[in-house]
Amino acid sequence: MSTARPHAISLQIARETRERFVSATVAAIEPTEQAIRERLTAAANAMGSARDMQNWRDDFLAFQGQGAHWVTASQVAWRKTLGVAVASGNANSLRLELMGDDVVETTILSSRLAQAIQGKANFEINDLRLRVQYLEDGVELDSKDVLRPEALAKVLVEQWLAVGLTRVLWIRVQDVIERQIVEAAAEAYKAANTYLIDKGVMPEIDLKSFVKRTGGAGSGAMPLGGGNGGGFHSGQVATGTQHFTPGTGGAGMTGALQGRPLGGSAAGGNGPGATGGTPLLMARQRAQGVLMNLKRFVTARIGGDFSQQRGPAGQGAMAGGGGVLVPQAFAAAIADAGAAYQAASSQYVVGNDATALQHSAADLRRRSSELKRRAPTTADKATVEIVALMFQAILAEERIPFSARVWFARLQMPVLRVAIAEPEFFGTLQHPARMLIDRMGSVVMGFDAAAISGSALEGEIRRVVQVIEQYPETGQRVFKLVFDEFVAFLNKYLTQSDTTQRVMSVAQQVEQKETMAIQYTIELRKMLNDMPVRDEIREFLFKVWAEVLAIAALKYGAQDDQTVTLKRAASELVWAASAKPNRNDRTRVIQDLPKLLQRLRAGMALLGIVGDPQEAHIKTIGATLSDAFMSKTEAIPQAKIEAMAVRLANLEDFVSDEGTGDLPLDAASIELLLGVDAASIEVVPDTGVKVEEDMLAWAHELQVGNWFMLDHNNRASQVQFVWRSTRKQLHLFASADGRSFLIQAGRLASYLQAGLLVPAEEETLTVRATREALAKLDANPERLLD
Repeated sequence: MSTARPHAISLQIARETRERFVSATVAAIEPTEQAIRERLTAAANAMGSARDMQNWRDDFLAFQGQGAHWVTASQVAWRKTLGVAVASGNANSLRLELMGDDVVETTILSSRLAQAIQGKANFEINDLRLRVQYLEDGVELDSKDVLRPEALAKVLVEQWLAVGLTRVLWIRVQDVIERQIVEAAAEAYKAANTYLIDKGVMPEIDLKSFVKRTGGAGSGAMPLGGGNGGGFHSGQVATGTQHFTPGTGGAGMTGALQGRPLGGSAAGGNGPGATGGTPLLMARQRAQGVLMNLKRFVTARIGGDFSQQRGPAGQGAMAGGGGVLVPQAFAAAIADAGAAYQAASSQYVVGNDATALQHSAADLRRRSSELKRRAPTTADKATVEIVALMFQAILAEERIPFSARVWFARLQMPVLRVAIAEPEFFGTLQHPARMLIDRMGSVVMGFDAAAISGSALEGEIRRVVQVIEQYPETGQRVFKLVFDEFVAFLNKYLTQSDTTQRVMSVAQQVEQKETMAIQYTIELRKMLNDMPVRDEIREFLFKVWAEVLAIAALKYGAQDDQTVTLKRAASELVWAASAKPNRNDRTRVIQDLPKLLQRLRAGMALLGIVGDPQEAHIKTIGATLSDAFMSKTEAIPQAKIEAMAVRLANLEDFVSDEGTGDLPLDAASIELLLGVDAASIEVVPDTGVKVEEDMLAWAHELQVGNWFMLDHNNRASQVQFVWRSTRKQLHLFASADGRSFLIQAGRLASYLQAGLLVPAEEETLTVRATREALAKLDANPERLLD
């Protein structure tokens, strides 16, 4: 913690921090414009369909004329934001206002960019927020503060639209924008933290001054602890200001979410101190706190930070794969220990499991002790001890089947080498070695030993470990490689059964059909916006015919003759429903009416509307057409009818996923689509209940392979998350007894929020192992260097 300084100086430092941040990010806008220009130039010159080539050329010309103006306007507007309130006590005041479609669509674009920035620089943003709060007497940042990711994103999107560029063009190049802006913003946040640390502002983050304040939280505040990527113990999250409680120990999320005071020690879970974001994000931050506590504990005992880069290595040292140099003799000792354990472990997989585990654990302890004696520095000794304790915890984890635990144990030496060569292993949850062990652990802890033994999953874990053992000198790169391969394997392995494949196929098509129906409805509304069409015809086209076109496009293809005929029927119906003042038009409508009604009936039959419901629609349409025949409806210019027919013929070219929102879904829609009996599928559709945005974000971030306890219809089941649809609307969970639960995104979020879907593990395997290792060191600190 920094020494006390006059209040005015603290405010000046905070102001300078914002100015430096704005200057750093404003410099990224012009390179972003150049990158967009290069993308559009390349796309405009690329070969493709005539329509695509024309669209890209139009985009290029539009940006050619306004791109420079966007840069200037954004730079000016971004600098002006420094004048906006930077520290307002009522930053989170509730505001209720109606928002137009344009505002909503603009907000969606800026939110996506802000989320990308947050995802890239989450910890830097969090640390910077805490440091600035410290300078400004603990007051939360205003919602418009320049240090919030959404502030920069909002300026860029608003100025884009202000100079006349379109949302559609932004969407087409948003990957370019994100790549440029996200990298620049991440560097700017990092530089801002460095600047404050150089000024003596909280070199080490101390949360006590923040979580103990009582003025702003109100009675609704409650401590939030939790796991990390593994999930939470409960979904009962406070909706008011949320605080982390320092020193939260093994009680974890269960106690924190129930509002119980949580005691703690060095083994506790001080997070970086989040007061917002998704529950999953807050859980990860608390897990990051475990690593911070480990760093503090070790630093206090070895007189330095063991997670920092070591100095220049002497002759004979060798690189650890992108990290620091590891002395060759020590690297060789680790390799020898790994090879010896690898050879000995083959005998552990036979005979009594308990005895085999004892032999395995004793073998690893003996080899770790020898390596500790040969470690060249105190930091290396500490690293050996901590990794050894972590793997002791993993080896003792009874929820991991024995056959899998043996393979996990063989990763101790490769992980040790990585931890010594790459100090960030102890500083981030995103280190590939941690991510791999966590992902494998989250999957296997839901299976019993019989299900794992001899399975393809066990074979893949064996292959992963053996690949890592073969390439020890590559450091984290081999862990990253096999992690990606394991995730790809998992996606196939969990969905290999015929039942699951069938459910996936049906669900994917349901999602696609419902999405297309919404898109087609939007387009039909646009087409009829300025046409004097009777409400009865509008309702039929929006509620019935949009779905007919969607299911036809899905079954036959968008340009199949049958689909094209049904598209044409829409414009023919609109024409037939307009006034017929002259004899030729009346003659034509009499001749064409039987065919039109036949097409309407065929379309409704495709949708499953038959019998009385179909006749009701035909009767309503017939009455309107009779009024049109007698010129009791308004006339529609032929040019508009023809324009509608042309647009309908290529309807799929005009739709996008933007604004489709939640999809309707039920068991009947599945049966209707492909005639599949949905009895084997428990369909859990949205109910329309409002859910928190952070819960919806949490639902979208669940990892395939993780296990949960699902309480559905008062029946508890252990389920595994096995598949997510392309548009993230549908989620498939499988239980051990063969049942499948297809849950829509909104309902999944509400289940998480209500605690009806609870992650089986509060913390990932490596975080729990680190916590247990730290608890042992806390109780017996002498062992760190003995």
